[in-house]
Amino acid sequence: MKKTTLGWSDVTPKHLWLNRRAVLAGAGAALLAGPATAKLTYSPSSFSTTEEPNSFEDITSYNNFYEFGTGKEDPARNAGALTTDPWSIVIDGLVDRPGTYDIADVVKDQPLEERIYRFRCVEAWSMIIPWIGFELSGLLNRVGVQPGAKYVAFETLVRPDEMVGQQSPILDWPYREGLRLDEAMNPLTILATGLYGEEMPKQNGAPIRLVVPWKYGFKSIKSIVRISLVAEEPPTTWNMLQPSEYGFYANVNPTVDHPRWSQATERRVGSGLFGGRQDTLMFNGYEAEVASLYAGMDLAKFY
Repeated sequence: MKKTTLGWSDVTPKHLWLNRRAVLAGAGAALLAGPATAKLTYSPSSFSTTEEPNSFEDITSYNNFYEFGTGKEDPARNAGALTTDPWSIVIDGLVDRPGTYDIADVVKDQPLEERIYRFRCVEAWSMIIPWIGFELSGLLNRVGVQPGAKYVAFETLVRPDEMVGQQSPILDWPYREGLRLDEAMNPLTILATGLYGEEMPKQNGAPIRLVVPWKYGFKSIKSIVRISLVAEEPPTTWNMLQPSEYGFYANVNPTVDHPRWSQATERRVGSGLFGGRQDTLMFNGYEAEVASLYAGMDLAKFY
């Protein structure tokens, strides 16, 4: 099927589209305001943890984003070169309305919320991050998920002249991730466009990234340019590189160790080298919301 560049006006009844144009505000208006000046309009969320968030400096200076280098400080040092405007996302596969969607159209039709989520890295460090975003399910419902779709696949931008880490073959670019459809449709799963009330910093995955709070951080793919609905489990970058260490599901599970270190405890970033160590929570503390997704599964086998 030929891909076309679409706005939500192309898939929304005209009277509703005209009304949205008349009252355009919040997420879309903020995004269109331009880099470094956009303030995101959002509502607080009942899904937020009551834990104190990490500082903006912690969140934006200690990152895994191999497209900009393998060191934790590399993304903050190198991501400034990334051009995020214009930006579009290809949505394809088993959907009713495939196309190339401008990000302003993708975001402005979604109600943004602040969700203060626990964020856990497979390297046994963690943060509390106040993301600004919207439920992925809202976007998927708008494009129309077809009955044969079982998984959602994602891809990150490939632009090695701006993403210096992609000049190295350390990973098979583009970075790829995926979720089972029921995981993608869970209300905890969001597409984030900002944090701390500001548009998303480039080192954190600007302009739009996935956040799946009960999974290890590598599942929360950054700088997304493609979302595909597919029938079969899609290939994912770290699983392709080292399947014995990085499973497709990547659920936070303190009883299943990484082959090279324990996952039973974690260190809260910002607490000092020897402080802040705490027990890791099953499903990163979201067990009540997501455990039913994995009923009957062997979580040591499907890790």
